[in-house]
Amino acid sequence: MIRTSTRPAIIGVSSFALLAGLPLVPAYAQDQASGTAATDAERVDDDLHDRRISPDGEIVVTAIGLTQLDVLAGTSVIEGAELQRNLDGQLGNVLAKLPGVSATGFSPGASRPVLRGFSGERVKVLNDGIGAIDASNTSDDHAVTIDPLTAERIEVLRGPAVILYGSQAIGGAVNVIDKRIPLRVPDEAFHLDTIMSADTATGLLEGGASLDVPLSDRFVVHVNGSYRNTDDIEIPGFAASDDLRADLFADAAEEEDEGELEEAEELREAANISGILPNSATETWSADLGFAFFEGESSLGAAIGIYDTVYGIPSNPDGGHHHGEEGEEDGEEEEEGEEVVTIDLRQIRADLRGKLDLGNGFFSELNTRVGFSDYTHTEFEGAEVGTVFNVSGIEARADLIQNPTDNWRGSFGIQYYTRDFEAIGAEAFVAPNRTDQFAIFGLQEVDFGNLQLEGALRYETTDVGSQTLGIDRDFDAFSGAISLAYETADGLRFGVTGSRAERAPAAEELFSNGPHIATQAFEIGDVNLTTEKAWGVEAFVRGNVGPASISFAVFQNWFDDYISLFATGQEEDDLPVFQYVQADANYFGIEGEIRYNLIDTEPLSLRAELRGDYIDAELTDGTPLPRIPALNFLGALEAEMDDFDIRGEVQWFDGQDSVAPFETATDSFTFVNASIAWRPLKNIGNITLMLQAENIFDVEGRRHSSFTKEFVPLTGRNFKVSLRSSF
Repeated sequence: MIRTSTRPAIIGVSSFALLAGLPLVPAYAQDQASGTAATDAERVDDDLHDRRISPDGEIVVTAIGLTQLDVLAGTSVIEGAELQRNLDGQLGNVLAKLPGVSATGFSPGASRPVLRGFSGERVKVLNDGIGAIDASNTSDDHAVTIDPLTAERIEVLRGPAVILYGSQAIGGAVNVIDKRIPLRVPDEAFHLDTIMSADTATGLLEGGASLDVPLSDRFVVHVNGSYRNTDDIEIPGFAASDDLRADLFADAAEEEDEGELEEAEELREAANISGILPNSATETWSADLGFAFFEGESSLGAAIGIYDTVYGIPSNPDGGHHHGEEGEEDGEEEEEGEEVVTIDLRQIRADLRGKLDLGNGFFSELNTRVGFSDYTHTEFEGAEVGTVFNVSGIEARADLIQNPTDNWRGSFGIQYYTRDFEAIGAEAFVAPNRTDQFAIFGLQEVDFGNLQLEGALRYETTDVGSQTLGIDRDFDAFSGAISLAYETADGLRFGVTGSRAERAPAAEELFSNGPHIATQAFEIGDVNLTTEKAWGVEAFVRGNVGPASISFAVFQNWFDDYISLFATGQEEDDLPVFQYVQADANYFGIEGEIRYNLIDTEPLSLRAELRGDYIDAELTDGTPLPRIPALNFLGALEAEMDDFDIRGEVQWFDGQDSVAPFETATDSFTFVNASIAWRPLKNIGNITLMLQAENIFDVEGRRHSSFTKEFVPLTGRNFKVSLRSSF
């Protein structure tokens, strides 16, 4: 089930960890899908988490704090059958069909979300309200350490107010909700959620389970685990794009003219790789153990877990992960060929969540959230260790929630973040560094009947230093947003938001200086970078118009001192040089979704959907910014019956020829997908068997937002089966 907020984006201002969660297959969600009746009380009993249901039966995201928070503007929630349908090993691929969302798509094992054309340091990836605390922001070839397989639901938050969760969220935030720390004691002896999947194009075999057991009426224990394995993926046509194949054949001809016949043959073989993408296999497992203790309205819980993955990095046939060396042995010159590169990543993570009831005074409760991460990622070149990345960090957040009055509500909070980063080895292109950050923030809402005024402020101080380089930088950032929204009598909501956001440069932007083979670039930072600043305005409309529900947003951002990685046209160590530079830039975008009920009767309902987004991003001198997703639309028809849901969809991506210097254009493509979901236990719906056909016509597709689009196409025709249950 996917929901784009139509009436209030009912997202609170406390830590995202307090957002309501749904189990993998809540029975009441299946009741809605099948058209059967279930009372609100029954639905609440089915759920292990606190949440509310609107009068029209829609499941609403709830939390403590603001009830509207229109400064969040675009909010989407993916859960239930929609999460099952789009489930993938990496977070970016799970969300890529949502309006305003794309993915970095570096490889099947590493794909980070791209929101409104923003990626990396401008997109905050959260695990139950606290950052992932990994190295995925350092490079697109580094995986996100959040396992979608055990997620209950994923929230995509766009708009200016998400900066309240850190200046890194200037482009948006993705929050993955799980149940590692239970939010309430279940009424049953235990609650078990499971999911299993297999497919043809990747050789996928995966399974995950989540178990909650109450040991008393105040204490509950949670355990979950998952395993995922894929082979090298099947692709339509050639791995290399037409332009890259032409370059490879031209290089082969030059080598042949120079008498290098073996090298020429290797280049031709690389150009003709087809059907299978070499070195794209993955293997991932995770395990978590948590508990929570409840006393009245107060609670305290903790969890500890491991995320472990090994995945291949497909090689660029025109260079790739290449560390060939020449040496002399017994007077003979010998050259080492290109080694297969794999990444072995492990994160150990501990989390704490607390809620303290403060009674009926000015503040109603204090919510706290703490996360600790110990992360190690080793890049192997063949059997040899190439580079090791070590990250350790802590993020903590506390929110004081006001007791609401008839027309006023809000909260105040503080946040602390620290990260130690170290890279050792051949690709240690970033010097060891430490980041310390402290922030205070507040959000307030005043209700004037049909008119709401909302405001948010954040002050953040950041220290980024490298003892190795003897450099220490301090930054102060002030951000804020104000929103005015009007709601008509029939629930249609209009609003406009203005914002001012600032972001301190990241350590990678300051201290990079060396070859980055994964992205085929020699990256150079700038220790003199200043704070990035942006003014923004966004207009939105959400709600129901007759049988249709709509959600549209139009936004414009004007950046001062925008930080971007641009090609210089020079070469270093046989790699093109890319340098972080600051210049003024503008972002403009439109995104939206409309859902129209064509038939709404018992036992059949038929709904049409249309989603899409467009982004134009360039420097003020007219130079396009790199890797901006192309215009795209998704249209779908979905029929819902007592026991079955049948869905067909077409997603079209326009070609992208507005490209940055030294960037290549990307061709358009269209994917056609279909699925059928069966709930064999009538009127219960706690088992869902889903059959899917993806990319039915085996079309070649490449994401313009990907560094590796020239030699890593999207997966070809794929047939998938999955089974989800909840008991």
